[in-house]
Amino acid sequence: MPARSLVILSVSAGAGHVRAAEALRAKATEAYPGVNAIHLDLMEWVPAMFRKVYAESFLYVVERYPEIWGYLYGRTDKAPKEYSKTEGLRKALERLNTVRFMKVLKDLNPDHVICTHFLPAQLLSRKIRKGVFKLPVWVQVTDFDVHRLWIHPNLAGYFAASEEVAWRMADKGADPRTIQVTGIPIMPVFSSRLDKAECARGLGLDPAKPVLALMAGGAGVGAGTGGDGMDGTAARLLAMSGDFQLVALAGRNEKLLADLNRLAEAHPGRLVPMGFTRTIERIMKASDVAITKPGGLTSSECLAMGLPMILVNPIPGQEERNADYLLENGAALKAYDAAGLEFRVRDLLANPSRLESLRRNALALGKPDAAAAVLGKVLGPPR
Repeated sequence: MPARSLVILSVSAGAGHVRAAEALRAKATEAYPGVNAIHLDLMEWVPAMFRKVYAESFLYVVERYPEIWGYLYGRTDKAPKEYSKTEGLRKALERLNTVRFMKVLKDLNPDHVICTHFLPAQLLSRKIRKGVFKLPVWVQVTDFDVHRLWIHPNLAGYFAASEEVAWRMADKGADPRTIQVTGIPIMPVFSSRLDKAECARGLGLDPAKPVLALMAGGAGVGAGTGGDGMDGTAARLLAMSGDFQLVALAGRNEKLLADLNRLAEAHPGRLVPMGFTRTIERIMKASDVAITKPGGLTSSECLAMGLPMILVNPIPGQEERNADYLLENGAALKAYDAAGLEFRVRDLLANPSRLESLRRNALALGKPDAAAAVLGKVLGPPR
């Protein structure tokens, strides 16, 4: 019997869509040896100018002008009839610039397709309607929210992060019978049993002392508060009294890492700077609190590890709604500025029972087996 094939489509506009796709690919490779799982980032198959406008400009606007992004997010979530000419032009430009990608997908001719971004779902919905693409296409939403752009006709089904997201998908036009509540796919390693003390010692930390994880994204941006950079936030935390340790993750930002290393020299044994890592689960396991932006994937990873969060600088739109979900369910706190962050940290370190309550709530929300649930629906039970 020929091997089945699964293509998972992402768009590298932000890291979460790619990480969700990689999680699905990794789980499919682990649990379905008879399935050839392939992850394609659509941005690798489009003209450089389109990639710059679509992906790089997104990151630029989000980082420099978050209020503009918030306006655009809300504006485009409205019914398209209000701006049909703009909508039609956008879709035409996207189709024109994704011809090569569509040819690659046609040549692969997979048995199943899962989209972790709305753009490939939109493109394939149109192809299905025109009768030129006849394979089942599924959509995995990667936030605790759903925007109108994720919902398209003719698709096999949707995977939602929560019951509320599933309800809102149906309200936006998705067939309720095609919606599954699975959570957001994260790497299989987040289902592993890890020892907290062992993970702490592996990072050069004292397992007997509290550990705070200050986490930037993969690009090393966004973890500062109140206008401070991440190094400024780390310096303020280290100036606090208390026998805690701080792990500061700079991602791929080499300048930030250098700044943190200089700061660590002034605080020996208290600050552990790190660059990009592929073992974030061990850092999360060693930590007592994560100070982070509420991205869908990062939040899902923290929940799976039972790691309480203090949320900073949520992007208007999807991250603000992620934050609302986490706050409403008692898995996180929010800091509006540097002073608020210091207050939250002091309060949690002084109140272990409150920290434990956050931890239990986070663990109750976590769905470490989301990838398995998605693949079980798409591919059937593992053989």
